Amino acid sequence: MTKPVLYDYWRSSASYRVRIALHLAGVDYETVVINLLDKSQKSDAHLARNPQGLVPALEIDGEVLTQSLAIIDYLADVYGMTLWPSDPIAKAKAQALAYTIAMDTHPVCNLPVVGYAAELSGKDGAREDWMRRFIRPGLVAFEAQLAAFDQAPFCCGDAPMMPDLCLIPQIYNADRWGADISDLPRLKAVAEACAKVPAFQAAHPDQNNV
Repeated sequence: MTKPVLYDYWRSSASYRVRIALHLAGVDYETVVINLLDKSQKSDAHLARNPQGLVPALEIDGEVLTQSLAIIDYLADVYGMTLWPSDPIAKAKAQALAYTIAMDTHPVCNLPVVGYAAELSGKDGAREDWMRRFIRPGLVAFEAQLAAFDQAPFCCGDAPMMPDLCLIPQIYNADRWGADISDLPRLKAVAEACAKVPAFQAAHPDQNNV
């Protein structure tokens, strides 16, 4: 059987989420690096995989899948991972948690958006200011939403779910860009729990900078 292939960039938040899911599922995969800094994502070869010119893309089971949350849901379906609570209300609240990062905070902090904003500004430090401006409010909202769940010890209970997979890459970004999250205790407790899980350790950018 052919190994799945992840078209990946080590610092991509979306790729980071998928790496966590692949390791949680126990999937043995190969990595092909798509260097976002030299515009490899806009090559003809990569656009054929993902017309958006983004990472990640995952070749698996004879198909090419894109969009990190769609990929993760596929992995959950195929490998029997439980990534949402079973109760419909709890599931909707967990989805709101995940989407707060994946659909609101992360998109405005993507490289093309940040680069264009910095170009328009023309100011030194514009990139850093932009990142801090949007990362912290998103994580403050996430912290407030966590109050609906008992962190025991993960976002929604005793096992990592989709909100955890979305949160941890965004915390990495907060640390990288200097967004202060020291006053968010629920979020920090979840991060500490995830840091002990081998799948999260293996997916960390420091382990994937090749």
